[in-house]
Amino acid sequence: MIVELVGKPEFENMMESHIKEILGFLLDTNTPFGLLTNIEYADFNPQLPTELSDKLQKITLFMIAGYTFESFKIDADSLSFEAGFGPHNFGSIISMPILSVLQIVVEETPLLINLALPRKERTEKEESVGVKSSLEALLNNPENRRFVKKSDKRVKPDRQKGD
Repeated sequence: MIVELVGKPEFENMMESHIKEILGFLLDTNTPFGLLTNIEYADFNPQLPTELSDKLQKITLFMIAGYTFESFKIDADSLSFEAGFGPHNFGSIISMPILSVLQIVVEETPLLINLALPRKERTEKEESVGVKSSLEALLNNPENRRFVKKSDKRVKPDRQKGD
């Protein structure tokens, strides 16, 4: 059911709008933040050298502060910023769909958690994998585990009449 819900265009539009509003607020208040992103949907210009791109995880946290903060831009359905990579600070402009943002984090606290996937033609398998990777990214931070509802697996004894 959750896959069907987060795949609905109405949910995607709502999440995209909410992400833009929070990012705009953080930029307006000069608040540095982190973006936990699915870089599968990201473009790097110029492309990162292989020795740098091979070190990036599929789910990557970008800290948006300093020059990266100043270079941050939000468009209709994408965002971009410049970042430096590796020991020589190789510069690249990263562009990605807004919905590739999985979390927005300030001072190690998630302000937003996004389960919607970037818009593209999806198969049911891709949707399941996307939701699973979003949930895994959420659970990578131990403090987020409290947001996940635990099932009660205790067996309750049968009640007799008159109990």
